[in-house]
Amino acid sequence: MITLVHLVVSLGMLVIVPLGLSLMTVDGGRTVRRWWPAAAVPGVISLWLVRGDLSIALASIYAAGTIALAVLAAVDLVRRRRLRAREIALYTALVTPAIAALALVAERSSHELFGFKLTVLSLTVAHFHFAGFAAALVACLVVESTSGRVATAAAISVPLGTGIVLLGFFLGDAVELLGAAVLTAGMWMVGWAMWRRSRTADRATKVLLSVSAAVLVVTMLLALSWALGHVVATPYLPLRWMVATHGVANALGFALCGLLAWRRLEEWDEAR
Repeated sequence: MITLVHLVVSLGMLVIVPLGLSLMTVDGGRTVRRWWPAAAVPGVISLWLVRGDLSIALASIYAAGTIALAVLAAVDLVRRRRLRAREIALYTALVTPAIAALALVAERSSHELFGFKLTVLSLTVAHFHFAGFAAALVACLVVESTSGRVATAAAISVPLGTGIVLLGFFLGDAVELLGAAVLTAGMWMVGWAMWRRSRTADRATKVLLSVSAAVLVVTMLLALSWALGHVVATPYLPLRWMVATHGVANALGFALCGLLAWRRLEEWDEAR
């Protein structure tokens, strides 16, 4: 299972984050994207090494790169002096990789940060690259390109749900269930907006958007069943199967297909 988690995280570090940075409208984003491999490659290598000083040092390099993303968010907030739905989603995308990196450094150090087991920390690294960075960024892109209450609600509820899930790690399963419900509602609204956007796209982009939206229906139901099953006696998939289904489908089906679709849409707009 951990091997699969590391593969998913490697995709997030090497592909999802730089692809996402290319779609962001934020000062300094292109500069960070150019040197991002200098942080991402050490981060990926750290995943596959035995825990110890070298893997800690490499993970720390990655953490420094994620701090640069958080600084972009802070600088942009100071410059804009406003916090609308679009900015809430954008800043969530920029800050959440730092949470993932903190968990990565702790896990590589064999340190059970805040009492969480090392397996949980590994899953946290994956979660905040995809349910954090990718989900919030797509919600930002949706509200930038689509007017209306659904897009605005999605751009607010995805970051809100992500934040409540994080609180649930500390406050208990009931809070985590609430976060999963809010996040699911937000992601389904994102999927709805993506599906509507696909109707005016070219065939390849339409397929990518449709796949990304359709995947969310299943993966978020799995997330809800997991969170609910830890509060009341209802069935849910074992952890290894959640990684193989919810985790992989979100990484490839939602995040990768979704960001590739938005990349194509941006290129099409630039060519007009």
